[in-house]
Amino acid sequence: MDVLELYRRTGALLEGHFLLRSGMHSPLFLQSAALLQHPLYAEAVGEALGKLFEDEKVDFVIAPAIGGVVLSFVVAKALGARALFAEKDGKGGMLIRKGLTVNPGDRFLAVEDVVTTGESVRKAIRAAEARGGVLVGVGAIVDRSGGRASFGVPFRALLALEVPQYAPEACPLCREEVPLEEV
Repeated sequence: MDVLELYRRTGALLEGHFLLRSGMHSPLFLQSAALLQHPLYAEAVGEALGKLFEDEKVDFVIAPAIGGVVLSFVVAKALGARALFAEKDGKGGMLIRKGLTVNPGDRFLAVEDVVTTGESVRKAIRAAEARGGVLVGVGAIVDRSGGRASFGVPFRALLALEVPQYAPEACPLCREEVPLEEV
């Protein structure tokens, strides 16, 4: 599967000057929601990501809301597991809503569309572990961490993409006065 081509085909690969959630600037942004809005592409991505973890025997898949809800669902479907999501708790962390089941000892896979620092998926992981879940792996459509993301369990992505990131004070796009877009 050519993941980058799916991003291109769906208009989800954006080029310009972007302010990332981390505060860094980048000339490239992957708008995964634009890709995952297409059920056939979402299902193909979910199946491919699920295959990377098919030997793990997971009880559920979790992702950070809101962007990871669809991804969690399609990966869980591919693995025959439950699909959960963690949402912001208003205190800088995440929680799992009442009614979404995590049994003590349940094995889970955490997924994210694009991992740069991994902080969002770590918050979802902490929410699941707080309810007794046992993390067995982390998956992503795209790893743009440059190999720096580490979770203490297998981390696998469909695509590793080296994308420049700049601190605002060192950003060449700022110096060239390219308009900055918040994403």
